[in-house]
Amino acid sequence: MTAQKTPQTMKPATAAKKLGVYLEATPAEFRAGTVSRDELNALQNDPPEWLRDLRRNGPHPRPVVAAKLGVSIGGLARGGVTEALTTDQIEALKAENPTWLQRERETQAEVRREAARLNAEKND
Repeated sequence: MTAQKTPQTMKPATAAKKLGVYLEATPAEFRAGTVSRDELNALQNDPPEWLRDLRRNGPHPRPVVAAKLGVSIGGLARGGVTEALTTDQIEALKAENPTWLQRERETQAEVRREAARLNAEKND
């Protein structure tokens, strides 16, 4: 007798993180239950309109906001950005280019340069 394999499921917060979307902006039915691995794969392979819209317009979770601005999540916090932002808000911030954003972008660039230097050193 073989035991029936139960599908692997995850909480909506985990699924939203894997999809790169802000949980609170997802439909109520997404937030209400669990998401199976197959459902997650289906959402990734053929995203419904709500998911395409969230990815395009936001609001975006902090990791996505940080990546779009070219800063770290810590840099967002230092800049006072603690909420999810829409694509329009991110573009407005880029256009405004406040001092904190310039500073945090330079910090990120320095971190990347140092990582590249260390990687090159390691491979020599």
